[in-house]
Amino acid sequence: MSLGFSCVIDGPFESAVERVREALAAEGFGIVSEIDVQATLRKKLDVDFRPYLILGACNPGLAKKAIEADPEIGLLLPCNVTVEEVEGGFKVTAVNPDAMLAAAPANEAILEVAADARPRLERAIAALSG
Repeated sequence: MSLGFSCVIDGPFESAVERVREALAAEGFGIVSEIDVQATLRKKLDVDFRPYLILGACNPGLAKKAIEADPEIGLLLPCNVTVEEVEGGFKVTAVNPDAMLAAAPANEAILEVAADARPRLERAIAALSG
């Protein structure tokens, strides 16, 4: 099972990130957290690193359903999406909810949430590559 779904897009980094935000929003996801790995490594380790951003994407309805089914599922939320500089552009990867939930105990409601989230994230990635 793959950890995520990916595509490579072009343009300036800021533009690529904005396109990712728009593609996720079109599928009902908002960004609830953002980690600038490049800036963090520069500040904490004084090292240079390529542009690399981790976006915490959340669909509130799906998150509510999952947390109501199993409050500990919050340990696996939100759905992370990375944007990183690679040769030829920026690689965008959205987590595969099935892989993310492989660590969770079997729960029908949680499986339904993953089954709803997966195609949404796949469509967001497909919209970026299209």
